[in-house]
Amino acid sequence: MIGRLKEIKHLEELYNSDSFEYLVMYGRRRVGKTTLLQEFSKNCVSIFYPAQAKNDALNLQDFSRMVQLHFDGMFISSFGSWKDAFEYIDRKVVTKTAIIIDEFPFLVDENPTIKTILQHAIDHLWKKNKNIFLILCGSSVSFMETEVMGNKSPLHDRQTSSLEITPFDYLDSSLFFDKFTNEQKIVAYGILGGIPRYLEAFDDELSLEENIASKIIKNGSYLHEEPLNLLRAELRDTNVYNSILAAISNGKNRVTDIADYVHEDRSKVSKYILTLQTMRLVEKIVPCGESNDSRKGNYVITDNFYKFWFRYEFTNNAYYEMLGNDAAAREIMEDISNLMGDAFEKICMEFLKRQAKAGKLPFVPYKMGKWWGNNPFIKEQDDVDILLVDRTGKKALFVECKYTNKKMPHSEYEDLQNAMLAFENIEDKQMMFISKSGYEESVIRHAKEDGTILFEINDLFS
Repeated sequence: MIGRLKEIKHLEELYNSDSFEYLVMYGRRRVGKTTLLQEFSKNCVSIFYPAQAKNDALNLQDFSRMVQLHFDGMFISSFGSWKDAFEYIDRKVVTKTAIIIDEFPFLVDENPTIKTILQHAIDHLWKKNKNIFLILCGSSVSFMETEVMGNKSPLHDRQTSSLEITPFDYLDSSLFFDKFTNEQKIVAYGILGGIPRYLEAFDDELSLEENIASKIIKNGSYLHEEPLNLLRAELRDTNVYNSILAAISNGKNRVTDIADYVHEDRSKVSKYILTLQTMRLVEKIVPCGESNDSRKGNYVITDNFYKFWFRYEFTNNAYYEMLGNDAAAREIMEDISNLMGDAFEKICMEFLKRQAKAGKLPFVPYKMGKWWGNNPFIKEQDDVDILLVDRTGKKALFVECKYTNKKMPHSEYEDLQNAMLAFENIEDKQMMFISKSGYEESVIRHAKEDGTILFEINDLFS
């Protein structure tokens, strides 16, 4: 299994605990939760039950069979109730055993009382049994946060730990592609993001263009309609959600602009965006240092593949059908630098977080993010790709990320110097550049004089 070492360690620590443990694990679909739990189960005593979208009696029967086979080596009959099943587990567990229920929301959908039954088992039986490690896992993030851990749930505050499984960052994602160059790995991440199932779909024996043609554009390929399939599985009114995602992927980042683009009421658009946020597909970003309710907030698609898919495949599907897979992929690759601008900033942000954790930055950032706003010194709007500010608010690192095919010119260096003028209250300022294609000699010379940090793509992998 690629990555997830920290998550495996966390599971093992809970398993080796000398008391009852109950973990709530969640994360969006395809992020690798089941694979992680299967890997963990290989090295421990466990009962792994993958709940399915079937009626309560059949789920209870399947659960009964799995539990009885584990403890008695044979299946006699289904338990009369979930209460009986949980009491049976308490009687039978004598060594540390992980009781894993994957896709727990499927059980609750058919039998909402299972939460109360489980709560009673935890409070009156399992808490006293130091050998039980319960894991409830689900792909509906909002469900797990509200219906399982929320303050109105019978299971509220029962968990001893919670763990959200998030997509891989660019570095872990690159491990899927041994034969790609570092630049190809960066672009692959810009296209696919960090969802393992999507990364597995690409073949590093093929070029990026060939992968786009055969793995995304080709009718019938796994990724061809994956975003639509996932949205259909979780949402109603998918046409509106699709339109909102298409709007954002094409640069409409404010509620007003999105509503105008999709021809829907602003209040309705806001409600739908909130749902997309709970699904971890959209997030609101505000200028670094401002509160989350800032009126300058913009909405962006967090998942690279969704941004790619809605920018190209969703918007141009009929055109690509006529153009053909290979020609469509070629046209996409000719435009890929426009997609990669934002994606490269995200990659650089992930790189800086890794650098901070390793103690390789001038300071540990207290605030970190993109900044935009008015610069009174140049009397116009300005921006900084990534701004890092220390806890005192007196020290900052100003970072620009350049994804172009040419060496970065000195004019870009001067632009960032001008942007720093907007921050009068910051006493200690330092610049950093991360450039795909390197730097002109004048930039390298001035960087040495100013103590400016220069990185290139290969540095992101060192």
